[in-house]
Amino acid sequence: MEEDDLPPRVQAVCLDVDDTLIDFTTSARRALSRMIGRDDLWPTWQRMTDEHVAKVIAGEMDVDTMRCARTKAFFADIGARIDDDLASALEHRRLEEMNGAWALFDDVIPCLDWLRAAGLKLAAVTNASGDHQRAKLADLGIAGFFDTIVIAGELHCAKPDPLIFHIACGRLDVPPWETIHVGDRLETDALGALHAGLHAAWLARCGTGAAVESGVHVL
Repeated sequence: MEEDDLPPRVQAVCLDVDDTLIDFTTSARRALSRMIGRDDLWPTWQRMTDEHVAKVIAGEMDVDTMRCARTKAFFADIGARIDDDLASALEHRRLEEMNGAWALFDDVIPCLDWLRAAGLKLAAVTNASGDHQRAKLADLGIAGFFDTIVIAGELHCAKPDPLIFHIACGRLDVPPWETIHVGDRLETDALGALHAGLHAAWLARCGTGAAVESGVHVL
């Protein structure tokens, strides 16, 4: 067998967090539904969250300010004007509801155990905006599996920017071409990693009908 025919050597695995390891959408969507009394506005909330988290990652506002601003903007979008005090109270209630319902997917612990037993280095790479992501991983008992946790809000860059993938590889002391990134978002995780020079796997938990670029593994 010639060298070009050999399978790639992988020494490290980078893992997205929300909706890859942790069932974020179920708990977050339920908390939003209970805050507003309806369940049809989740796409609007997601869009506004992406817009506001981008401002945190860019260093334009802190997490607490972002949360209040997002909640006010969300209610304004659906025709309700609320002040800062009410926005903060609603957001506090939503966070308590959501944070009390975090859960790992059933396959996460067996997978992490297997990766560690295989001698692979592990990084959690998340587009979250703050240190609450470390607390979440610790509370769910999986923080100790990771050699490093890479948080977009602390670096002012986010997936699919190649920089965040390269920072993760640098912290693991493994080159990108010997690292695979696994995540639930095709564009952000899989294609972002692939274009940064890593191996890429798209964890399509909800199934897939999307066209997948050559080089992306579908799990």
